[in-house]
Amino acid sequence: MTQDDLVVVGIDVAKDKIDACIRTVTERKTCPTTTAAGRRSLIAWLRKHQVGKAVMEASGGYERVWAKALRQAGLEVRIVDPKRVRHFAESAGRLAKNDKIDAEMISWFAETFGEAPSQVDNPAHEEMKALVKGRQGLLDVRARLEMQKEHEAPALVQKARARLLKKLADEIAALETAIAATIKTTPDFAKRAEIIQSVPGFAEGTAMALLGGLPELGQVSDEVAAALMGVAPYDDDSGKRRGERCIKGGRRWVRNALYMPCVGAATLNNPVFKAFYERLIAKGKPPKVAIVACMRKLIIILNTMIARGETWDPKKYRVA
Repeated sequence: MTQDDLVVVGIDVAKDKIDACIRTVTERKTCPTTTAAGRRSLIAWLRKHQVGKAVMEASGGYERVWAKALRQAGLEVRIVDPKRVRHFAESAGRLAKNDKIDAEMISWFAETFGEAPSQVDNPAHEEMKALVKGRQGLLDVRARLEMQKEHEAPALVQKARARLLKKLADEIAALETAIAATIKTTPDFAKRAEIIQSVPGFAEGTAMALLGGLPELGQVSDEVAAALMGVAPYDDDSGKRRGERCIKGGRRWVRNALYMPCVGAATLNNPVFKAFYERLIAKGKPPKVAIVACMRKLIIILNTMIARGETWDPKKYRVA
């Protein structure tokens, strides 16, 4: 059976239940999320209808248990961006929205864009991603608390913030220890981390963010690498009008995690990118635009370095 011949099911995942739809045979099913019996019931139903591919939206993590169960049952699984499915439905004039309609729209979307590959199950990466995102979430909380310290507050509030900051520091350190141990004991992670940290300005935290957030580096084209990180500029032209190029989409949490390391590389720590940044500024580019351009160049170079298994070489990776 070819990829195009696979029977596709669209699955809308909620906290307590899922709604599934197979458009080609006009079949629907609802199953509870919280029980193994519910998962077995869905898998039996899918096998009955010879489904080969399941597509679901990212839904805050609730989709993970279903993706794991379906992959273990031998189905291909693809997780898609909810915004794309919603825009697809609206473009087709389907403005109503509920769980059953969503499942049908996911199925229709998957049939229409069937050439997109399914994600490969990689438990090691899923664990790394969870650890890294957990660390990033605590870093974000710490940053907000640090900002609040600048404002006057009662002593009781100040002491509470201080205790929270101390506890956060301990928890962040524990996660970083676990991430570092995972990297050290996983040869692929260790090699990638070595390559990433060889770039002046990129330290252990940057390597963690990229290992957890962009596992595709070294396996995709430069254009795809930039788009995944969300630093690819898109045209906005019509007729004779030439609109402003701007970045869209991508993995925001990865982009946010790499922003300050890229600022450091472009303005202080990396002579190659400092020269590139200064040339852009001299041409009249706003600083943030120049930083984003540096981020795009950096991720493209890292993509090449990881693909080749090479560490940083300032003579080889010059930036025009």
